[in-house]
Amino acid sequence: MLEYSPLPWTKDLLPEDHLYLTFLKKVFRHELRKNWFKRISTTILERKEVIDEVFWDNQDTIYKTNDGCLRSHSTVGILRAYLDNEMSEEIQPVYYYFMDQYFNLDDEGKYSEMERFGWEIIGENDPILDAILIYIIYSILNKIGLGDTFKIKVNSIWVEKEKVKYREELISFYENKKHLLSEESLKLLEKDPMFLLLSKEEDEQILATQAPSMAAKFLKKDSKAHYAKFKEYLDLLEIPYEEDHTLVWRFDYNTHTIWNFTQSETGEQIALWARHNSLSTKLGTPKEVPATGFYANPYTIIDMLKAKNTKLKNKDCIDLYFVQLWDEAKTAVLPISLQAREAGINTVVSLWTPSMREQMLKANRSWSKFVVMVGLMEARSWVYQVRNLPAGTQEEVKREDLIQYIIENIGADKLDFYCPAKDLVTEEIPLTQDEPISNL
Repeated sequence: MLEYSPLPWTKDLLPEDHLYLTFLKKVFRHELRKNWFKRISTTILERKEVIDEVFWDNQDTIYKTNDGCLRSHSTVGILRAYLDNEMSEEIQPVYYYFMDQYFNLDDEGKYSEMERFGWEIIGENDPILDAILIYIIYSILNKIGLGDTFKIKVNSIWVEKEKVKYREELISFYENKKHLLSEESLKLLEKDPMFLLLSKEEDEQILATQAPSMAAKFLKKDSKAHYAKFKEYLDLLEIPYEEDHTLVWRFDYNTHTIWNFTQSETGEQIALWARHNSLSTKLGTPKEVPATGFYANPYTIIDMLKAKNTKLKNKDCIDLYFVQLWDEAKTAVLPISLQAREAGINTVVSLWTPSMREQMLKANRSWSKFVVMVGLMEARSWVYQVRNLPAGTQEEVKREDLIQYIIENIGADKLDFYCPAKDLVTEEIPLTQDEPISNL
């Protein structure tokens, strides 16, 4: 290992990782755009005063710099951008999605860099929006072949005034069980007994399942109706789920419904979030702005795909590989290689290796379909040696016939004409009747 390896809380994404990550980005982006979500990216640094106000009881999870706090959650930045840019004047609710880097503490208490995909809906309190969020990721996981590898849990975490008596009930429940709690859990019992429901200690997890259920006893009329409607919509969409009263969250701005997706066997987190109506008041609004959101961990999904031995189509496969010797051959190869690319043929040119043998080894290792060999004689005669690697055959092809020869052999349906520049639309500015052309 090099002396100057990456910082321990950062991570390199290698080409193989990006193959899967790019695939997931395309899948998520396609599904989200179908549902009218638009992409948003917030600043990587948030003001300390904003973070201190929102996460006053979770300061240890925030990585701070001299200038601000590295973003650890999408929710704060997106809602802050919504309020700061007066997006409440747009048609409500608004739909946003994000695909960005975040920094947070991992399960071992170490800072880590992570990529998160997610989406937010702001401006409406209807529980049908929570159900839609769940349906989107549920359908995505099914479409990519992971339908039998995860489970969904839901709960209601109510509103703040309803949590007061529930906390008292939890304190009473744990009163004669303190000897079973760790020192950390004893501190949490004094701070907020609801946090004990999140314990990862096996004995404490068993206790949590026996703890009183908020949804069964403490929900008031409005919260009970909101939760019932939420589940009704999940049933309508035929989404299987389990109710779990131990499913809570550490942030006091979360309200009403919470949900998560976990791997069936390991319990590892795939996706999680909740409604967060009261977050806006922490950012300075006099009234709550309804908001709900979701984030997914693409690295976990990638691991699940690999565990199922799921392979991806490699769109970087090479159809045509040029090898050459000497400057005169380079001069002949360079223009036609560019013409081949314009014709939709995935083309690679070896212009820097002096040995023909080494170039052929590279061509073989790249799994190219066709290799064109150009030396001095071929460059001067304009007749190239073309080797069909899969078939193990070789023949001479005239330079002017080469591109058509390759197209006929690989198939016109395999050509790649994708060009994002074609998305540009230039509209002509119409002239007014009294405006002379010279003024334009």
